Amino acid sequence: MLGPVCAHGSGGAAALAGTRQRAVLGVLALHTGEVLSASRLVDVLWGEDPPRTALRTLHSHVARIRQALTACGVPEALATRAPGYVLDVPREEVDAHRFERLASAGRSALTGGAVERAVAALREAVGLWRGDAFAGTDLSSWGEHEVERLHALRLSAVEDLWEAEIRAGHHEVAVLELPRLLAEHPTTERLVRLHMLALHRCGRHTDALDAFARLRHTLADEFGVDPGPELVALHTAILRRDPVLDPLPVAVAVPPRQLPAGVGHFTGRTAELADLDRVLAPHDARDGFPIVVVAGAAGMGKTSLAVEWAHRVADRFPDGQLYLDLRGHDPKLALPARDAFAHLLRALDVPDDRIPGEPDAQAALYRSLLHGKRYLVVLDDAAGVEDVLRFVPPGPGSLLLLTSRQNMAALAARHATRVVGVEALRDDEAVSLLGSVIGDDRVARESGPAAHLARLCGGMPLALRIAAARLVGRPVGAVAEFAAELTDSERLDGLAVVGDSRTVRTVLNSAYRPLTAEVARVFRGLGLHPGPTFGGDLGAAVCGLPTAAGRRAVAELAAAHLVTPVEQGRYRFHDLIREYARCRVRADEPDHDGTARLVDWYLAAAFRASRLIDPDRSPVTPTLRHTPAEPPFAPDKRAALAFLDAERANLVPVVAHARENGHLTAAWQLTSLLTSFYDAAGHWHDRVELCRHGAAAAGDLGDTAAEAEMLRALGVAYFMTRRLPEALTASDRALTVARAIGDLAAQGHIHNNMANMHAELRHFDRAVTAHHLAVEQSTAAGHDLGRALAQRNLGHTYVRMGRADLAFAPLHEALRRLRELGHARLEAGTLDTLGEAYLQVGERHRALEHFERALAISRDIGDRWLEWEALLDTGIARLDGGHHTSALERFEEALAISREVGDRHGESSTLGHIGRTLLLVGDLEAAREHLHAALVVRERVPDPYEEAHLHRDLADLADRLGDPVAAHHRRTAMRLHEQADTLPDARSLSA
Repeated sequence: MLGPVCAHGSGGAAALAGTRQRAVLGVLALHTGEVLSASRLVDVLWGEDPPRTALRTLHSHVARIRQALTACGVPEALATRAPGYVLDVPREEVDAHRFERLASAGRSALTGGAVERAVAALREAVGLWRGDAFAGTDLSSWGEHEVERLHALRLSAVEDLWEAEIRAGHHEVAVLELPRLLAEHPTTERLVRLHMLALHRCGRHTDALDAFARLRHTLADEFGVDPGPELVALHTAILRRDPVLDPLPVAVAVPPRQLPAGVGHFTGRTAELADLDRVLAPHDARDGFPIVVVAGAAGMGKTSLAVEWAHRVADRFPDGQLYLDLRGHDPKLALPARDAFAHLLRALDVPDDRIPGEPDAQAALYRSLLHGKRYLVVLDDAAGVEDVLRFVPPGPGSLLLLTSRQNMAALAARHATRVVGVEALRDDEAVSLLGSVIGDDRVARESGPAAHLARLCGGMPLALRIAAARLVGRPVGAVAEFAAELTDSERLDGLAVVGDSRTVRTVLNSAYRPLTAEVARVFRGLGLHPGPTFGGDLGAAVCGLPTAAGRRAVAELAAAHLVTPVEQGRYRFHDLIREYARCRVRADEPDHDGTARLVDWYLAAAFRASRLIDPDRSPVTPTLRHTPAEPPFAPDKRAALAFLDAERANLVPVVAHARENGHLTAAWQLTSLLTSFYDAAGHWHDRVELCRHGAAAAGDLGDTAAEAEMLRALGVAYFMTRRLPEALTASDRALTVARAIGDLAAQGHIHNNMANMHAELRHFDRAVTAHHLAVEQSTAAGHDLGRALAQRNLGHTYVRMGRADLAFAPLHEALRRLRELGHARLEAGTLDTLGEAYLQVGERHRALEHFERALAISRDIGDRWLEWEALLDTGIARLDGGHHTSALERFEEALAISREVGDRHGESSTLGHIGRTLLLVGDLEAAREHLHAALVVRERVPDPYEEAHLHRDLADLADRLGDPVAAHHRRTAMRLHEQADTLPDARSLSA
């Protein structure tokens, strides 16, 4: 529009015909992105007296304009949108808008004293004009006013340009150009003033006075007025040869290079640096760079990373690099916006007397100075989103890089944002950082203590640097001594260097102080949690808050990087931050009842979960001092299992923590209440540790009934992990206590467990005797469930003995009783054992029916261990029928479950069955892989009988491959069969 109206696309110039097409396109472009109604367009074309065909003619013009734009490579730019039309192109692609933006930037730069920048922007702005605005068109009505406005803006920009040129010392050029402008605008006082000043500075004082005289005569003759006071003052100053009119020396602008020195011994952060580099990857220049936020906890090296990367990419920002520490970690120390902008504006060569007083005006000048430039702006330690929004550069060439302890997620709602999280260094990176400070050779000599020291520092760069600084100058061997010091005392006290105020404790203090009282209390309470992760609900529980308030507090802690999200709704502490939280408890709230509240929360959750997972179990009823406001999961069995599975890594630490802090009853009760979870989910190695703590707590308490129950549960856990001698020892201790208190039901339960252990050791006579004792004692105690369980296990022992004929009676009786009792879990186990019995007598179809029913029940109740057993037995039955593919499918499903629940015995057994099946189908390489994998796992859960079968299969495999190692596998299998007391199997190998 700044000349004849025209449009250009990728295909060249648009072929516009006639003044009205140009007029329509011009006014639409002037209002790009804005719908102009048909009536307004008619008004701009024909004014107050449009023809009757005006609308039809307008539509025709628009259609032809659209065709012309499409032909030149700008399709779909002109759209029909009620009640008229809209031209949808970026404002920057319209010369009038670009002119206004450049003129405004130049004027702001001139006001701020950035003369060279003002000259550049204004020259570019004025250079966009190719003649009169809308030349070659005939606008009416409001269109005429738009043209007049543009011309007025042009004259103002020209005046600003020549003022900037003269300020820049270009007065000799001005005296040549300004007369041409004055010929067109002879009474424009500002142009006359600039011409007079330029003449004076060129030494042409008389000519300057003559210029004033000509204007005074013209104004008097034509308008009857005198020149304005500003011009009169200039005339007086020229008469006096006032030195204030002399040109000021023009300073050579030096681009600001404010980045602080990079941190010494920068180590690691390869992935984070790669993330930052991707910010500078080729992108649409119109979009510009995103705001980059380096976020993380205090002491994690955010500033080090940001400065390191900023130095690496500084050459990509030739106009300068600005750096400012906002001190946002503490509201009392935070840099006010006014001071922050003053610092940045001074760096951009704005004199103090030109810096506006209000932050909004400062921000406007700051944006003007950055416009069209390529600056890297680094703001360290930003507090929140509102604190940094004003500093966002206006154009696509500059980049804003922030560091913050907050996650700044809300920035993404306003601007494109890239967040790079900074967490603890990996173990190898942490050791490398130590080595870079104290010497790699020293770390190599003391590699073990160095690795231990790195772990004590939790990979926190600040802690590692302090530890390394304390070791510098110490003799060789001091690494181990220093690590021992940190282990034996409070680590935070040891992580300080004399003469340096920046310690781990002071840095964490600065993150803690801004917290509200409620959030600080939740932080302290969560620090008492002994497990690796925790859910958001725990924040409410440890402080007695409503659940929603507790979750909000935890979310605030996560936003401040005092806790770290690990998955949906779960968080973790860095080791040193957890220790700091505990220190704050001792310092700020020594009577904090967080441990009692924490233990009660787990007790309440376990009690609720136990009743949902296994309603037939008779759990202990805990006495709670602090009843949680609401449960952390829905009243649904699967929700209960999912909750406990998420908390699984915490269960042993929580029970141990309860015991260590004197909550002995809670420790054994929580262990007992978790029985149904471990029965359903597996993870028996964890259960062993849990039961050890539970038994010890009951023993310390002197509660013999509880001790008997805990020892019984410990025996079961040992049994499930194939630690059979230990299982028998624990069970025997439990039996002794149960006899002492005369608990027949407990004795029956323990005899049943011991029978299973004897059966696994293939001591079948002892097993059968113990099962009959269990039936008798359970019957005498009136314990129907115990009796049914003992009958089921007796049938299972008969099956293992190869006497399925003896198994059916007790199994069917057990199944009947269990169905009467409504015990789905044991019903499924009994169905599975009946399937084994039917398979043993050759009734494969009936066996499969029982296995499938057992599988359906186990899946329905969410019992993963029973599901594994049913899948394995179904696979064995299908293999027995020659259905190798479907057998392998079942075995693969079983293998996945055994690994999921951490059942190494089940994993080894399943791998063995897969290897055996692959051997049958002739896939020898895959068979070798699975059989050897089964042996490796079996080493961790010894079972001579199972291991003997693996060596038998490996011997068969070696025979088929012609490998002489077959003899070794047979000898090993014979030895293992003898050890397992299965002599007929051993003799079969020697035949």
